[in-house]
Formats: sequence, C-alpha cells, structure tokens
Amino acid sequence: MSEETRSETYAELAAVGPYGVRPGHALITMVEPHPGHEYAYNRWYEDDHYYAGAMAMPWMYAGRRWVATRELQELRVPEDSAVARPVTTGCYLSTYWITEGRYDDHMKWTVGINKRLNRDARVHRERTHVFTAFQDHAATVYRDGAAGPRDLHALDHPYAGLILQVVDAEDPGERAALLDHLCHRELPRRLAGSPAAMVTVFRPTPLPGDRMTYVKQVEAVDTRLTLLWFLEEDPRTCWQDHFTDLGALGAPDAPAARVELVAPFVPTIPGTDRYVDELR
Repeated sequence: MSEETRSETYAELAAVGPYGVRPGHALITMVEPHPGHEYAYNRWYEDDHYYAGAMAMPWMYAGRRWVATRELQELRVPEDSAVARPVTTGCYLSTYWITEGRYDDHMKWTVGINKRLNRDARVHRERTHVFTAFQDHAATVYRDGAAGPRDLHALDHPYAGLILQVVDAEDPGERAALLDHLCHRELPRRLAGSPAAMVTVFRPTPLPGDRMTYVKQVEAVDTRLTLLWFLEEDPRTCWQDHFTDLGALGAPDAPAARVELVAPFVPTIPGTDRYVDELR
C-alpha cells in the first residue's frame, strides 16, 4: 500500500514550498442543479464532492457552502447580468481558500483528481456551472480594523450570510484603479455601520486547458474583480436597509466599471437538505 500511495513522496513535498495560512487564492463556484435534481445534487455535493473533490486536496484548507432560496434569488441585480442568465440562475455557491503560493500545486492535483472522479462515475451530471473560477487574492477590507475574525477565518466563522458581487472594469488598464477605489473609498464607506464584517476581493485566473469540459473557461480575467461580503446578519433581514444599492459603485468619480452581479446567500446546514425545497 505504501508504494501505491507514494508515502515517501508526500514527506518530500511537505518539506518544501510555502505553507502559510493566508488565503492567497480561492475557488469560487456558483452552480445550478437542473430542475428535478436538486435533492440528488445536494446530497452528492455534501456527501462526496465537497470532500473528495475539494477539502481532501492539498493546500485547500477551508471551505463553505452557501445557498440562495428563491426569495434571495429575487433580490439579485442587475437583471441583464453578464454572469448569470437569467440573473436568478445559480442556487448554490461554494467558496474555498487555498494557501498562498500553492496555486500551481493545487491545480495539478485538482485536474488529476477530477479526471479520476469522472472516470469513476463520481460526478453529478445534472448541473450547470454558472460562475466557476479560481481566483487570486487582491485585498481584504475590514469594517472594524484589527478587531474580529481575519479573512483566513472567514469560511470557518459562523457568518449568517454572504453576498457575491462581481464588478468589471471598463478595460484592463482600469482594473488597478478600480481596486484602489474599492479598497480605499467604496468599501470602507459601505462597511461602516453595516452588518458586513469584511469584504474579500479577488482577481479571477484562467482555468487550465485540461479542465473538465463541463466547466466553461473564465470570462473577463483581465477586467473582473470578485467580492465576497461576509455578513453577521441574514441578508433577508438587512437587505433593504444596507444593500439595495450594491448594483452601483456610488461616487460619480469612480473608475468606469459595471456591477455584473450582486447575489445574496445564506450558509447551508451540512448533512441536511435544508432549503432545497425553497429553491424554485
């Protein structure tokens, strides 16, 4: 068995390379189970894929699943989203942190294991990847400064909700200015006094050419920023007071950009089918 699992190779790999705890990269994947397959999809993902296809992999050290009930889907903007067509598409969101500096190592493993899972008939076919991308961490903005959980804790801390926000700069040369505007003006202004404890900001990266064919190549990799807002309150109770205007960037002097998606979620309850009957 030791020869089959190459245990000595594991010892060699553990002795070299980065092994910090900073979330240098993320996998953010929003998926739509096909109608009539919602329960089967949820059980497959929770009982098998979340572990065998994600958390058991090297350097993926934290994960959490989120769900959008029909009520939450109907809060999404803009109606003509470039990410989700229609904008209500994508019931489930999974978020994972990957150790900084280990993206290439992780990608080699994830491509290999997903090919194996596919070969072994451990892939649920009745689903569509709406927004699936590996991403590089760009910034984290906190509401309360040094107090409270850090971004490395965000997927383990019991946050009551999450907002996925996708913003596209007008052209690649504007993305750095957009990031600066968000981090130093827009996000601090919006976080102040809100139920959002932090916002993590990521830049998407292209998927490898040998990815699974059912996952489409990432769009707008040179212009896009992906934001995750971690909420201390259920978005259904605080949306009206704090987040109805997230579809705009606010300041008239903000860099030219378009908000392509604002989508609220609540956390799933692992091991249960809670919320599955509220998706449609």
